[in-house]
Amino acid sequence: MKDCLFCKIIRKEIPADIVYEDKSIIAFFDINPANKGHTLVMPKNHSNNLLEDNEDDLKNISLAVKKIGNAIMKATNAEGLNIISNINSVAGQVVFHTHVHIIPRFKDDGINFKVQRRYYDEGESKKLASKIKTLLK
Repeated sequence: MKDCLFCKIIRKEIPADIVYEDKSIIAFFDINPANKGHTLVMPKNHSNNLLEDNEDDLKNISLAVKKIGNAIMKATNAEGLNIISNINSVAGQVVFHTHVHIIPRFKDDGINFKVQRRYYDEGESKKLASKIKTLLK
């Protein structure tokens, strides 16, 4: 896509600290990292988010995240990782090109991704689970 920021990085029109690249995947440091080593992994093919990716790109992203995540853990001495993909602006997506964040985590690093609990009304979870199962058929 012509105006996509990440497509411009993929085409090397904009510089980035690239940590991994193969024929279908590229990974580079986030320009506004949550922690040192915060990396974005994405397919070179343009799509808006993971839900729009083809199966080959999904497979390649998953394998790259595993490989890169292990290297980030070792390089940064991280104690854990967050692996996140925001889908749509309401979920925090800013650049509309599929990408997965790998964020190294350390004890007391001040990052908090804890989800506020919202409880279902009685019977609501069973109805919603049934609806999702029906849509998956």
